[in-house]
Amino acid sequence: MQGKICLVTGATNGIGKITALALAKQGAAVVLVGRNREKTQAAQEEIRRESGNGMVDYLVADLSSLAEVRGVARAFCRKYSQLHVLVNNAGAIFNQHQTSADGFEMTFALNHLSYFLLTQELRGVLAAGGTASQQARVVNVASLAHSGGQIDFDDLQSSKKRYRSFGAYAQSKLANILFSNELARRFQADQLPVASNALHPGFVATGFGQGGGAVMTFVMKLIRPFAITPEKGAETSIYVATSPEVEGVTGQYFSDCKIAKPAKQATDAATAQRLWQISEQLVNSSQ
Repeated sequence: MQGKICLVTGATNGIGKITALALAKQGAAVVLVGRNREKTQAAQEEIRRESGNGMVDYLVADLSSLAEVRGVARAFCRKYSQLHVLVNNAGAIFNQHQTSADGFEMTFALNHLSYFLLTQELRGVLAAGGTASQQARVVNVASLAHSGGQIDFDDLQSSKKRYRSFGAYAQSKLANILFSNELARRFQADQLPVASNALHPGFVATGFGQGGGAVMTFVMKLIRPFAITPEKGAETSIYVATSPEVEGVTGQYFSDCKIAKPAKQATDAATAQRLWQISEQLVNSSQ
């Protein structure tokens, strides 16, 4: 990873932070994206210290806001002309129906639209970072929860029916894989040297789920003894981002550092294309 430039969202804790640290230890220049300036600065200092790598930068943004997603992309492109690895990792689950600054349901906005728009805004520097022999990589952190999701095109914002936090989350994680697959197809069609893959990190013992309210907190306490460590959970993200074994692999879903088979609904090309078109309309309407 010497000479490579990587951008990691949700990099202030959990698997995002561990992934960023691993990339820095391997010699990459790493740009962290976090929502809270103090936490992001602290993560930068910690990763610099533990990796011995001074090339750790950071950007601050609330990625549920499309304006802030665009701002992060602009700030990155002002400083860097290439991007070799983009790790779309930021995500959350919300107990109650909330709307983003753009009026979208918060889970859909943060977990899906931020992946979609940030990747689109960084398309040029990703293309510049890849070569015929060594592609740039987009790594989309999804979840096994996608298997319980359906893309409800009549209610993408989860506003017409009784709000179910896990249902909204599962839909967003399914959207991550569909987006990742369609992105891979489009990169190939445009003959760009960029790969796109999605992954399931495993159930990780982090602060995830704290926004899910009393019921989610109770459930998380029950299942926490079965959780894996953030270090273990980050292994697949690190593998997909860095391993020579993944060179030339695109449009796949990984689990436990191996190609895995996602749920049937995650492989539907027509759904992926329709979701892409709608997502494009939604992000463009926010400008």
